Amino acid sequence: MEEQERDEEDRYGQRRDKKRISWLKVFTGGLLLYIFGVIALAATRNTNIFPTVVILGNFLVPVTYVAFFYQRRHLSKLDMPTTAWAFLYGGLLGVLAAATLEPIFLSQHKLLYSLEVGLIEEFAKILGVLVIAKRCRHDSPMDGLILGAASGMGFAALESTGYAFTAFLASGGSLSQTVLITLVRGVIAPIGHGTWTAILVSVMFRESGPRIFKINHKVIGAYLTVSILHGLWNGLPEVLSIFPLPLVNVFIGQVFVAAVGFFLLWRRYDEAKRLQIERQERGIPETACWSERYER
Repeated sequence: MEEQERDEEDRYGQRRDKKRISWLKVFTGGLLLYIFGVIALAATRNTNIFPTVVILGNFLVPVTYVAFFYQRRHLSKLDMPTTAWAFLYGGLLGVLAAATLEPIFLSQHKLLYSLEVGLIEEFAKILGVLVIAKRCRHDSPMDGLILGAASGMGFAALESTGYAFTAFLASGGSLSQTVLITLVRGVIAPIGHGTWTAILVSVMFRESGPRIFKINHKVIGAYLTVSILHGLWNGLPEVLSIFPLPLVNVFIGQVFVAAVGFFLLWRRYDEAKRLQIERQERGIPETACWSERYER
């Protein structure tokens, strides 16, 4: 009996190691391609490959982040095409909706500006998930967490690409400025959009019925929570910079916001796994709607 349990643990450990290697392959492979692209661009000054290098650099971390959670979906039957569509729709609809809504609703009040940006962008990023999930059962928090992460990271990838192009133009074509912006945005990408949207959508799916979204106080609370985290992330540097040791204060403030976001995401992921196990024990199958929708 003990040997059987050890064998099962060994097999589980091997599967877990394969998962780790898999998302690491996505990251390392993409990183090598990005480095090669930057070197080629610097050596040849061929502007035709500039968009490719910028897109590759700014999509690398977001795609890796989604792959990390997709490979840890536990009992979920969520498939890769649906996850990819969430990344695409979340990015495109989110960026376009935010760009349309922000000029209309943003005020010039400094204290409210960052919070308003958070409210608008956290709403915009879930639009892609709503499009993907409207015809399917969406009562699994794990599915919501993964689709939310994909949608948020699609938004982050396109937003970072825009920042990189802006930096390139503003610097008069400086490659070093573009690479610097790409690296900074890549490092902070897991802290923000993907994490916040994953938290919100996992709560939405948990509170919703099989084919209808429910907006209750828990969903509203999650929306306000991630919007506040978003607003703090954007606004804290300006507020804390007026105090002594501004760099230290800003660093501590950003680390605090990041830690809270990751803690809430871990809570949602842990809860989603537990609910999956409870559904399995009660004989409730995980939804297969995701793969079925492409067969109709």
